[in-house]
Amino acid sequence: MAVLITPDQWGDAPQLLPVLERVRVRRPGGGHPRTRPDHLSGDKAYSSRRGRRYLRRRRIERTIPEPRNQRANRQHRGSRGGQPAGFDKSLCKRRNEVERTINALKGFRAAHPIR
Repeated sequence: MAVLITPDQWGDAPQLLPVLERVRVRRPGGGHPRTRPDHLSGDKAYSSRRGRRYLRRRRIERTIPEPRNQRANRQHRGSRGGQPAGFDKSLCKRRNEVERTINALKGFRAAHPIR
């Protein structure tokens, strides 16, 4: 897991690539750490062309819902619009566990400011 703390009001989507570049998972037997997660789940904000291209190039499986406007644009382009984004509802439901954990951390930060 990797964490990137940014100033308030920064968008989440532009931080996707810097966070993924920080991923380092130690291997049990030693050697170079893993830098590619098995799977990534995100909300519609992470459904940018740049992010999807990056994930595809690194062969990272993903579960990111496609916003309605992106879906309509893709369908409008017909056969040149590409394939629909793969989406697994059961994996997406587990994403809320991560959201709740992050919100709990934010709540802790607000209750106990760093001095």
